[in-house]
Amino acid sequence: MDLEFTEEQQMIKDMTRALLDEHCPIEVVREMEDDPKGYPVGLWKQMAEAGLVGILIPERHGGGGLGLLEAALVYEELGRAMAPTPHFVSAVLGPGILLEAGSDAQQEAWLPKIVAGDAILTPAWLEPDRGFGPEGVALAAKKEGDDYLLSGVKRHVNYASSADRLLVLARSDDGIELLMVDPSSEGVTLKQICSQSGEAHYRVELRDVRVPANARIGAAGTGWDTFGKVLHDGLVLQAAQAIGGADRCLENTVEYAKVRKQFDKPLGAFQALAHYMADASTHIDGGRALVHEAAWNRARGRSITRFAPMAKLFACNTYQDVTRACAQIWGGVAFTIEYDTQMYFRRAKEMQLSWWDTPYLEELVAADVLDS
Repeated sequence: MDLEFTEEQQMIKDMTRALLDEHCPIEVVREMEDDPKGYPVGLWKQMAEAGLVGILIPERHGGGGLGLLEAALVYEELGRAMAPTPHFVSAVLGPGILLEAGSDAQQEAWLPKIVAGDAILTPAWLEPDRGFGPEGVALAAKKEGDDYLLSGVKRHVNYASSADRLLVLARSDDGIELLMVDPSSEGVTLKQICSQSGEAHYRVELRDVRVPANARIGAAGTGWDTFGKVLHDGLVLQAAQAIGGADRCLENTVEYAKVRKQFDKPLGAFQALAHYMADASTHIDGGRALVHEAAWNRARGRSITRFAPMAKLFACNTYQDVTRACAQIWGGVAFTIEYDTQMYFRRAKEMQLSWWDTPYLEELVAADVLDS
């Protein structure tokens, strides 16, 4: 694996940081917490104009046509800035699903709009009191003529109030389907719910929602296979985002430890605290290497069945551990609203629980290890 970035990759990283510094200062992040929309439209448009929204979408659809490694560099910067955007659901998972299994008509209708920042797609897959795997999908999709009738509840649907389409995982007689559902359809009810990070999450209830068969993505019964494959790419980017957040939180803490004094000595001069920061730096660098290795292998067409869950597992655990250690160094003020450390801490915990949690990721890694 070549650990050196190309000039283009470094430019993407630098450009993303500069854009976020200008359009996503910490004040904007704070304003967007628990906001019903959840993201600033101006920031989203700037990201679209810079080509970041379409970074993974092929050039034939107006996108950048870049790979997972370039996207990972962008996601590390998004994590550093705690940027409140629907990028993961609408610029990674949504187009990934359409590119993997969507029809030509579906791709032509939606991908250029996503690239321009004019349309948002978001998956609706988790259900109350059910697991992360395919057995957790119970929302009913009953065939009625050429249509499906959907009934059930989804939870933690990101940015549902802004979505043009929900990508709903539902169970039919053929298996699990992926269906594009208009959230304004009769029978769809949205209710905002609290999230650990303050991100815009929604409970979505569907009561006999009629969806035409041509809104299905892919062949009948193949929805989970498509979703799982695309989510593996997403796991690598979630890991990159976690590493970016951990790195920024540690940077802030190191600066604080240099200037905050106790007993006429800076905090960093105390061995126990210095070792906390040394361990944190070591884990962040290790997590970053694992993320880059996963993305590098994906870019070369190699399997990331083990790398992707391993990267998210390690990176999100690192994010949680680093923010906890940083909070201890800051002391009690770390958990007050005025300080940023608690914002990183909360996001670290949510990332650990989202998009396949620690136990499910461990099962995936174990299954691959034991099969090898």
